[in-house]
Amino acid sequence: TKILKVKDIPTFTWFDTAAKVDLLPGYLTAASGKILQIVVYDLPNRDCHANASNGEYLYANNGANLYIAYIDKIANAIKASSGTTVVAVIEPDSLANLVTNLSDSRCSSVQDQYKASVTYALKTLATAGVYMYMDAGHAGWLGWPANISPAATMFIQMWTNAGKSPFIRGLATNVANYNALTAASPDPVTPPNPNYDETHYINALAPMLASGGWNAQFIVDQGRSGVQNIRSAWGNWCNIKGAGFGLRPTTNTGNSYIDAIVWIKPGGECDGTSNTSAVRYDSMCGGPDAKVPAPEAGQWFQAYFVDLVNNANPAL
Repeated sequence: TKILKVKDIPTFTWFDTAAKVDLLPGYLTAASGKILQIVVYDLPNRDCHANASNGEYLYANNGANLYIAYIDKIANAIKASSGTTVVAVIEPDSLANLVTNLSDSRCSSVQDQYKASVTYALKTLATAGVYMYMDAGHAGWLGWPANISPAATMFIQMWTNAGKSPFIRGLATNVANYNALTAASPDPVTPPNPNYDETHYINALAPMLASGGWNAQFIVDQGRSGVQNIRSAWGNWCNIKGAGFGLRPTTNTGNSYIDAIVWIKPGGECDGTSNTSAVRYDSMCGGPDAKVPAPEAGQWFQAYFVDLVNNANPAL
């Protein structure tokens, strides 16, 4: 019965390959008159600092044009439908890398293309009336004092370059991560970062964006944030043992900056394989905090899903 309750909790649908966009019209029809929540996630050279989630396109292999076609296909499907409001998270784990990981040539070599592709996505999906939130990492990534100001500058630049459309609603935080919205006390792995949970991060970042002219709003993923203090290092992200489903999606957030608490990462989908011989193996997925054995990223991970159900807080 607990497991069956999960299917009634709204979760974002990830379009992480171009082929999956063929399914979008069906989702739009099924969501008619309601809100359809999607993740746009097919940027060439995506997630440039990690291995587990590498995508299908590369800039060196016509990726820029293939991505334009992917975005156009999404926009055209939405324009052809009516009566459904679409909310989209734009490209998790990509722009945030341009703040912190330019020392990695895999990121620095594509930073201009990243910005151009995301700008195209923002402009094009705005013409389709999609309400968009750019991915903004999480408190333990861009919330550090050294990172938050450069992050604000970059997001203002992106919003400006894309035309300042009101459909570029704001930023999404904690996507596929485990941070609390409001921690009862700082997790032992968070010091000395004063922004030790998503509320502190958002309350610090939002005024910086406003001072640059953008009154950005936020959505926060709490899909796997039910249990805190379960990591040995804050940067650990892969299939963290002991995690549980978190706060249920709601627009009653108690924070004027936060539009909604949401479940963006589908809880049963794997973060990355623990198979050390796999092409997409990332050492994070074989680390001390990671549940093993784990299948490839995006594949269903039943044992992990059962843990999320059993550890849910609030309980299912």
